[in-house]
Amino acid sequence: MTAVCEPLRCFVADESGATAIEYGLIAGLIAVGVLAAMTMFGANVSTMFEGISSRAGEELDNINEIPPA
Repeated sequence: MTAVCEPLRCFVADESGATAIEYGLIAGLIAVGVLAAMTMFGANVSTMFEGISSRAGEELDNINEIPPA
């Protein structure tokens, strides 16, 4: 009976698999958070960069113009 109980005790006491599962859950939660942030702020960030690009383009178009004296 002891020969059967000893491997069972070792199996129950082994926490290495639990640690791997915990890391997997943490990685999954981080991924969900990143996706939620991208979904919520993605349109705003895109609009901001489009505005910056438009302003930069206008300034580059006007760079060769001679200012009035």
